[in-house]
Amino acid sequence: MTVINGEVAAGFEPVREAFTANFAQREDIGAAVCVYQDGRPVVDMWAGIADPDTGRPWERDTLQLVYSATKGATATAAHLLAQRGELDLDAPVSAYWPEFAANGKAEIPVRWLLSHQAGLVALDRPVPLDEALAWHPMVAALAAQRPQWTPGTAHGYHGRTWGWLVGEVIRRASGRSPGRFFAEEIAAPLGLDFFIGLPAGERNRLSRMVYRKPDVDLTTLPEESIPEELRDLVAAWRDPNSLSNTAYAITDPANVDFDSPKVQAAELPSSNGIGTARGLARMYAALIGEVDGVRLFTPKTLASATKEQASGHDQVMLVPSRFSTGFMLPTATIPMTGPSAFGHTGRGGSLGFADLERGIAFGYVMNHIVSGSDDMRATALTDAVNKSLGRL
Repeated sequence: MTVINGEVAAGFEPVREAFTANFAQREDIGAAVCVYQDGRPVVDMWAGIADPDTGRPWERDTLQLVYSATKGATATAAHLLAQRGELDLDAPVSAYWPEFAANGKAEIPVRWLLSHQAGLVALDRPVPLDEALAWHPMVAALAAQRPQWTPGTAHGYHGRTWGWLVGEVIRRASGRSPGRFFAEEIAAPLGLDFFIGLPAGERNRLSRMVYRKPDVDLTTLPEESIPEELRDLVAAWRDPNSLSNTAYAITDPANVDFDSPKVQAAELPSSNGIGTARGLARMYAALIGEVDGVRLFTPKTLASATKEQASGHDQVMLVPSRFSTGFMLPTATIPMTGPSAFGHTGRGGSLGFADLERGIAFGYVMNHIVSGSDDMRATALTDAVNKSLGRL
């Protein structure tokens, strides 16, 4: 039986039970979960194995790559610049990044980059991976790219391009790379264990990822065997030219090894944030209130950052999605604690969010990357938080 480490405040025992069950029943290998309530930690637990190859245990300060949960940290940086008057979210992107005006993009506002409405989900010609990691070649390719739909008329998840698009605006507005801005203006004041671009000296704390494919590959089944509600999505997965595929093929090679030290050291503000569950939860707690004397967002900024900007059919994911200016908003498939929550999931299960109404901030990170709709680990934890609050 996996030993659960850490602390749980009275009343939050259901979260311990769900976390324990994630190892016993839901295939967690190494993981951590942290919950803040009204600016103070009430759950801080970790357990399991950080490196299955060596048997190294998951420790209190083990770091984990969280894929797209990184986007919440990057969105926080953009809104902090806006709060300071250094970035106007309704100004054209080209006001900060003149080259971006090419191919009919001169009037796209910064807000549409953050809310996945710009239509820049894919590239006509993928960028060699080493050049993409060096930043500027990818930025130049996106500046020259024509949108895949008329900007502002639809939305679709910019899973990979979002980081360079939003990150370059942060860089132009602040004079600092997005990773450096986050480190100096957000992580340092709060003492966060979270990085966009991992320093070499932190690698010894890093967990290694284990990938599990779905039990059934729907793309190999005959159409009549696929549930009707999934047929359009499966058809898109089978089509190499669909946005569902080309959105993730913007580098050459398209598949990126996120365990690679070179990839982890680069700044990929959409997808290679590395940190602890505690770091995620503490950041979100400071968005909705004060944490040890630090509050990141004013109430006005918080309201702006969490107001819905796009909802409905997603041009890339082909399912309903909802976005504010940079954050995911709750849907039937996004496991948060209520309608006032906002945050971001990451590939395979990681999750960070805050719920203003409940005063809750949450972080969950894990190294078993599970693909498919049968992954219930984050949902079990958020349900347990609601149970602890008397909501279930």
